[in-house]
Amino acid sequence: MIWSNFAIHLRAIGALLFVFTLSTAARSQEIQRPRRQVIPAEPVMRLEDLEAMALQRNPTLAQADAAIRAAQGRRKQAGLFPNPVAGYFLEEFAFRSPGQTAEQGAFIEQTIPLGGKLSKARRVVEHEENRATALAEAQRMRVTNSIRLLYYETLGAQRLVELRDDLSQLAREAVDVTKELSNVGQADRPDQLEIEIEAERAEIEFLKAQNDWTRSWNTLAIMVGNPGLPPARLAGNLEEELPKLNDDEWLVLLQNDSPQMKVARMEVMRANAVLERARAERIPDLFLRGGLGYNYERFEPVVPSISGQRKGLEGRFEIGINVPIFNRNQGGIAAAQAEYDIAHRELERVRLSLTSRFTAGLREYRNAQQMVERYRTQVVPRAREAYRTYLTNFRQMAAAYPQVLIAQRTLFQVEVEYAQALVQLRESVVRLRGYLLEGGLDFERGVEK
Repeated sequence: MIWSNFAIHLRAIGALLFVFTLSTAARSQEIQRPRRQVIPAEPVMRLEDLEAMALQRNPTLAQADAAIRAAQGRRKQAGLFPNPVAGYFLEEFAFRSPGQTAEQGAFIEQTIPLGGKLSKARRVVEHEENRATALAEAQRMRVTNSIRLLYYETLGAQRLVELRDDLSQLAREAVDVTKELSNVGQADRPDQLEIEIEAERAEIEFLKAQNDWTRSWNTLAIMVGNPGLPPARLAGNLEEELPKLNDDEWLVLLQNDSPQMKVARMEVMRANAVLERARAERIPDLFLRGGLGYNYERFEPVVPSISGQRKGLEGRFEIGINVPIFNRNQGGIAAAQAEYDIAHRELERVRLSLTSRFTAGLREYRNAQQMVERYRTQVVPRAREAYRTYLTNFRQMAAAYPQVLIAQRTLFQVEVEYAQALVQLRESVVRLRGYLLEGGLDFERGVEK
């Protein structure tokens, strides 16, 4: 009987050692633990593939291109000369003798804008076209940045699913081993309940990670412009080529070359052009009118040689201007001046806002960079060393089983936090290098003024 119990005990210890030996081998990638196929192995999709797909399918980019074409149409229209007015006139028509006194003919009337109004109007719309082009550039960057942010978020979610799956499987194996130990009297009922609770918690975390990955993938597919895109495994490694930033260099680029600053500068130039056009409105336009007609009236008998003859073909010409006595576009000039002041202050506001957001983003980058470095060089290696030490001691019967479980759980939690820090680092770099532009489905439409 004693030998039988001893043999059972040895089998339980052997099974337990096999579980943790298998887990250690899986962690060192000597043995690949089979995972549940939550994330398909094929196809594999790269970041470049998603970006190219988004540039073709994202509706905001088509809107941005259409906005440029609309501005080009307005520019063409703004410089066109006013159309002349052509017509027919009939004067002094007497119904009792229509062929004796009437005058009739054709005329042409033309308004000639003075003061360079047409060229100034064309200049306003040229700045609108430049602004639309800058907005399109910003929109392309928004889409690209959004794709990259969601790519790294989904790649991190993909990694967390795998980690949570590993932990869940190890927890289930630990439940089986605990049951064997309980059968031979080496584990109490509370120990078994505790590890069963741990296994359920691990399964819950796995399901949450699975749902997070599904949500991230669906959001990425929507941003690409293809909500029905089948789930795929993302290529890439969060630890490859960890990026670094030069703080001062990127702040200067942000303040000088960012699409937001370009749009704000274009708006200042446009507002200045509107002000010049408003001032030109004070200059009156030239009015011209001329025509030819036939006069049926007869000459008075003053000149005997032509007395009684009809006057015949006549010409007429009129010229004039509207006199700017009451309306000199005072209100229009004041409004345009105010709009110019607003645009000028907006440029300064955008500069300060970008600087403030850059400072906040830089803080997030530094925090993430420090976290990644600490986890990579200090926390993760120590967690792995602690786990291996407890596992070795347990093999030598010098450590309790719960100590191994605690070390194992700590190692997985540390790896989860390390993956999350890598995602934060990648996202912070995307934001800073992408001039803080986000919102790939938000479209800023230029407003005609």
